[in-house]
Amino acid sequence: MREELIQRFTSYVKVDTQSNEASETCPSTEGQWTLLRMLEAELKEIGMQEVTLDENGYLMATLPSNTDKDVPTIGFLAHVDTATDFTGKDVKPQLVENYDGGDITLNESLKVIMTTKDFPNLADYKGHTLITTDGTTLLGADNKAGVTEIMTAMAYLIKHPEIKHGKVRVAFTPDEEIGRGPHKFDVEAFNAKYAYTVDGGPLGELEYESFNAAAAKITIKGNNIHPGSAKDKMVNSMKIAMELNSKLPAQEAPEHTEGYEGFYHLISFTGEVEQTKLYYIIRDHDREIFNNRKATMEKIVAQLNEKYGEGTLQLELNDQYYNMKEKIVPVFEIVEIAKEAMESLDIKPLIKPIRGGTDGSQLSYMGLPTPNIFTGGENFHGKFEFISVDNMIQATNTIVEITKLFEQRA
Repeated sequence: MREELIQRFTSYVKVDTQSNEASETCPSTEGQWTLLRMLEAELKEIGMQEVTLDENGYLMATLPSNTDKDVPTIGFLAHVDTATDFTGKDVKPQLVENYDGGDITLNESLKVIMTTKDFPNLADYKGHTLITTDGTTLLGADNKAGVTEIMTAMAYLIKHPEIKHGKVRVAFTPDEEIGRGPHKFDVEAFNAKYAYTVDGGPLGELEYESFNAAAAKITIKGNNIHPGSAKDKMVNSMKIAMELNSKLPAQEAPEHTEGYEGFYHLISFTGEVEQTKLYYIIRDHDREIFNNRKATMEKIVAQLNEKYGEGTLQLELNDQYYNMKEKIVPVFEIVEIAKEAMESLDIKPLIKPIRGGTDGSQLSYMGLPTPNIFTGGENFHGKFEFISVDNMIQATNTIVEITKLFEQRA
């Protein structure tokens, strides 16, 4: 299994699948199609049934039941796109065998070093086989590790028919990183009662709570006049933007929050005197506080419009997803089964809220309760991203164990 995981993962990450929010297509980039077609062929090759790839880039397949029991159909999902935060082109994965616990030189010529001082979590991986970047790109473990583990688990179950299981559905989806992952996902066609996204981080992560999420796009109109004759005429849109940002609680930002604490996060700021555009994301686990945060943004925009003239600021505020806890708690046995699967493999479950969202956040509200389990990756979305092959094996085993437990409980 070890070599199989390494081979799959390193081949997948070499395909540039970064999504693109500016694109209106689905998937948003051609690279995602490239990987999806690779996976389509591979699913057929390993013996999966009912393999379908639709016009929107949603790839589904079936592992038929091999038991006489009436077992609910379960699903496993992962997204093929990688984050937009850092380049994912020309990924060159590096293998670190039997990691010694010290600093890791990712790129000697560029002097890119992953140090234990900056990344104390490295201490958890002494003796592991790690896969890292070469210091110039992200790795893509988010979420090609999940893709790899699902594929490998299905191949294992096909090779071991003595392991009894119900019907299992798998899906590989586009554009999760830009919030569109489930937008065109056909829950009815997937036809599973429950599902799991394999999209978490370190060993043992098990998550059924996510943020409530909204995006706020603000366009500010200014008036550019020659500075020599600008008195009482110039309106500097960038300064209004700075004023707006100063009215938000300074400590309620990602760099100052943790656990269940929500935030306002300024993602981008582009502007000149004449026009400035701001893009915020708003997050909170509590629905009431989340709604209050959105109201705060609306209030600030209204106050500034009153000060500078109606229409100076235009706010586009849209909800993105909601806390999946509301839909998962009524069927909490799916979390308990995942927990039991991990414990049977001597993995300590780390049950905690996601400080973000997964496709499961939206799928749960589309009628498919979908908690999230670990992949084994760390430091996602940047050049210091890495993953433990040892923990990828554990993630694969967890998928297999979940399918076994559903059959045993039926």
